[in-house]
Amino acid sequence: MDDMVDWSELPLELWPKIGKSLENHMDVVRFRSVCESCRSSIPLSLPNSPSFPMQIPQPMNQSIETVLSQATVFVIEPSFGASNLEPLAPSSKGWLIKVEESKNHSLTLLSPISDRKILYPHGATSPMLWNLLDYRVIELCKSYTIHSRLSATVSKVVFFPNSPWIAVEDSMACCIFLEGRLGFLKHGDEKWTLVDDKNFFYDDVIVFKSQFYVTDKWGTISWVDTSSLKLVQFSPPLCGFGNKKHLVESCGSLYVVDRFYESEPPRRWNYVGRADRDAAVEFFKVYKLDEEWGTWVDVKNLGDRAFVLGKSCSFSVSAKEITGYQENCIYFTDIFNVRAYNLEDRSIVAIDFDPCIDMSLCPNSSWLRIGGQNQLRNN
Repeated sequence: MDDMVDWSELPLELWPKIGKSLENHMDVVRFRSVCESCRSSIPLSLPNSPSFPMQIPQPMNQSIETVLSQATVFVIEPSFGASNLEPLAPSSKGWLIKVEESKNHSLTLLSPISDRKILYPHGATSPMLWNLLDYRVIELCKSYTIHSRLSATVSKVVFFPNSPWIAVEDSMACCIFLEGRLGFLKHGDEKWTLVDDKNFFYDDVIVFKSQFYVTDKWGTISWVDTSSLKLVQFSPPLCGFGNKKHLVESCGSLYVVDRFYESEPPRRWNYVGRADRDAAVEFFKVYKLDEEWGTWVDVKNLGDRAFVLGKSCSFSVSAKEITGYQENCIYFTDIFNVRAYNLEDRSIVAIDFDPCIDMSLCPNSSWLRIGGQNQLRNN
């Protein structure tokens, strides 16, 4: 114990190096909250780091004003010793929220599964103040949505890199068009570029290991070489017979969740303007890619994990650490809104709205403040 060094006595030149190793805004906020030395050692971000909503070209009509919005899924955990968290978090478990920031920096709560807006008490758009001394706020993942006056033309969009220490000029986006084509956009481009423009069979795209990864309807995973805009095959075909493939990263491994509908949904039309309507889910199958052997493993049990197939992003959580989520379950939306599929007994249950938000608690929740300016408080 005598060899331990007081962190507050670290040389001043080390603080900026420590701070700039943090890759998301919330970690930077928490770092700056520690002490005056931390706060003065780094800014919140570079002046030219990515900022949202961001104006981008409309995928099909460049003359229409279009923005790319960002939302962040957070895990909110009570800090040890916090005594004012009842009744929202009566246990040591945390809970999920999804927050979208608008152009005027106001914050909107969204369901992490359906992306539906969560109304504040009395239907007002009330602000939030988070005191980081009472809560541990952990960024789980980010999601992105394209907004324009034109009917929806994109089913999924991802953006990378997105860091307080990265210039926006170095950022790129990939999207899946509704007809299944793959699009690419580098910041500053005047229009989207089609990747592998002869195919329109792509189902999902994610950022995995700092690269864009896509899957087609056969479950073949490829990564995008952003220099040549060529696809590099990463996995053998899965040959799953489901209707739609989802990519999920969980604990550093890549999974494909194969969605099976009760009946064949309307096929994608190979033109823009028609949404790919959903259908009732019958069941799911889950596969994990064994990267060492290049083979697919049929997954029968997710352990303590729960998979969330959200409208704009998919992710996994530890069910034993998050309020309202059950282990070995897949949370998703279909024509019946939000539901959960149990991999063990293949049962499907309806979720009233969101498994971790009880609206009756909102008026008394200590983390939701009414009045004042919307902000993340950096104490």
